[in-house]
Amino acid sequence: MALITDCNEAIRILKNGGLVALPTETVYGLGANALDEQAVVKVFNAKNRPSFDPLIVHVASVDQARLIAEVSDKAAALFERFCPGPLTLVLPKKEIVPDLTTSGHATVAVRIPNHPLTLKVIKTSGLCIAAPSANPFGYTSPTTATHVIEQLGNRIDAVLDGGACEIGLESTILELTNKPRILRLGGLSLESIQDSIGEVKIASSSSNPKAPGMLSSHYNPGIPVRLFESLDELLTQYKSVNKSSIGLLIMGDGPSGSNIYNLSTSYNDLEAASRLFKGLRQLKNKGFSKIWTHYLPDKGLGRAINDRLKRAAH
Repeated sequence: MALITDCNEAIRILKNGGLVALPTETVYGLGANALDEQAVVKVFNAKNRPSFDPLIVHVASVDQARLIAEVSDKAAALFERFCPGPLTLVLPKKEIVPDLTTSGHATVAVRIPNHPLTLKVIKTSGLCIAAPSANPFGYTSPTTATHVIEQLGNRIDAVLDGGACEIGLESTILELTNKPRILRLGGLSLESIQDSIGEVKIASSSSNPKAPGMLSSHYNPGIPVRLFESLDELLTQYKSVNKSSIGLLIMGDGPSGSNIYNLSTSYNDLEAASRLFKGLRQLKNKGFSKIWTHYLPDKGLGRAINDRLKRAAH
């Protein structure tokens, strides 16, 4: 597996049916030609991903989205307002999309990523690129090229190094086939979507997901995670236990130390989101046998962070 910085090399690999981890503003995605079923098989195999969990297809424009999906006026307006950006729309799919890419669903998840290198790869190649997070299925998502290498190693052909991901949380997934509903909270806040289209319901977990990130257990850092209702409750419980085995993932005005990773001392949800997966990883890599953390204020990107923590602790 090669670490590369050349978009043309990434395009060559993808056009030959290979796998390239690609940077986005959310997390690194494991890219393959979404319309090449054999390439898509490689994605599922490299991630050990079950075939019932559909992939997101990345495109560079609304016009390209129309090649693979039925794009309504509402969908087009949302793409125009929020994209390129951390929004995925679930739309009726066209026959050109292999069933494996959508896990047999009649819909396809489509997004326009906001990263110059990946947009260049898509535009120059003309490919629609399936790109789930570039990590083993169910584990913490990668936000740097190094994370991809650590987790997938020689299972893939290359990583296109685009630096650290700006947002650090996967995209928000919005289904538009019937009444709009959010299938996965993510890097675009619920408030932003509701400002655009009115009240939207949030779907519950599913064992037959229409989109990624809907399983009840996910985002595992490799060690157990215990989730408390608040930082105060966490710290109260922490007073009476053996502290050497526990790493703390907190946000706000709390203690500091080598066993503590603070997502944001200033209660900034954007900063906390960008540091979440890095923090989980770092505490695990320090040798702690468990992570204690707590819910954040349930607003803005705090909702999506809470969703990730809840699934990691499941």
